[in-house]
Parts: sequence; structure tokens; C-alpha cells
Amino acid sequence: MTNKITDIIKASISTKESILKDPVLLGTIDQLATIITAALRNGNRVYFCGNGGSAADAQHLAAEFSGRFYTDRDALPAEALHCNTSYLTAVANDYSYDVVYARLIKGIGLQGDVLIGLSTSGDSANIVKAFEVAREKGIITVGFTGDNGGKMKLLSDHLVNVPSKDTPRIQESHIMLGHIICQLVEEQYFGK
Repeated sequence: MTNKITDIIKASISTKESILKDPVLLGTIDQLATIITAALRNGNRVYFCGNGGSAADAQHLAAEFSGRFYTDRDALPAEALHCNTSYLTAVANDYSYDVVYARLIKGIGLQGDVLIGLSTSGDSANIVKAFEVAREKGIITVGFTGDNGGKMKLLSDHLVNVPSKDTPRIQESHIMLGHIICQLVEEQYFGK
């Protein structure tokens, strides 16, 4: 059992080492912090969406913006789109689960907002449809995916594609990279 635990930890470290060696991905993270900070300064919002564990990660990262990260500061306008269960279940029941995020982005998203979709495969139909609507509305799309980016690759203005095919390693890296972005945005926005 100890060997298996060690192997899992090594796999997680290996994925993060691959990120460290990827100057394009690191540059994207830096660029995203600047883009999100600018959007917030312009009065725009940051929206997050995902499914399953990625929905939990989306909610986690939204809370880092709207709550606090390192410093006591004002809340930043960010939210995870799946938190209204009455909306989510009604739209899924009356229309389709594939449109739950797209309908909400169509209703509340504004040009200049940022939509961050988390999908380890990059192929989640409800996120793909939300990105299509976001593109129509001039909303900045950010895909957090696994190595090849899936269908979201072509719809992402900025792609954070973790170099792995292993779902848990991808999700661990999504949280790490999301935390880095939160920290950088907090520092840039509040001048800390």
C-alpha cells in the first residue's frame, strides 16, 4: 500500500514538474492574471463552470475571488454558475443539461466578462455550448482542461491545458493554477 501511495504522489509531482517546464502554459497563467484584473477593474465579472469534481473546483475558485485569498479585502465579483440548484434542475429538466450554462451566460453575461470552464477532457457539452454563447457576446473564455484541450481548445481565448490524461492529476493542477491566478489577481487588483 505504501508503494501505491508513493507512486500517486510521484505522479502528481511529475505533472506539476511538466507544468514548470512549459513556458507557454506559465505565460498563459501570467497573462490570465492580468486579463482578469483588467476585467474586474472595468466592472466586469468572472464566472466559473464545471461538472462533478470540476464543479467543486469551480465553486472553490469562485469563492477565493468573492471571499478572500490571502488578504482581508473587498469581495471581487465572481461566482460559480451551478450553485442555483433550482435553476440548474429546472433547465436540465425542461430543456437539456447541455444548455444549463449557456442559457445562464446568455442571460447574465456581459461583454468583457470572463468565463472559466473546467473540464478535464475539454469535451463537456454544457461548457462547450456556454463558450459558444460567450464568444457571441464578447465574453473572454478560459478553458482549464487536460493535455489536448478537447473541443474547448478551439473555443478558448486562453487555454490552460494541464499536460496529463489522468483526471485526478489534472484536477489537482487546476486547483494549483487557479490558486496562483487568484493570488496574482489579488496582488495586482489591490496593490498588495
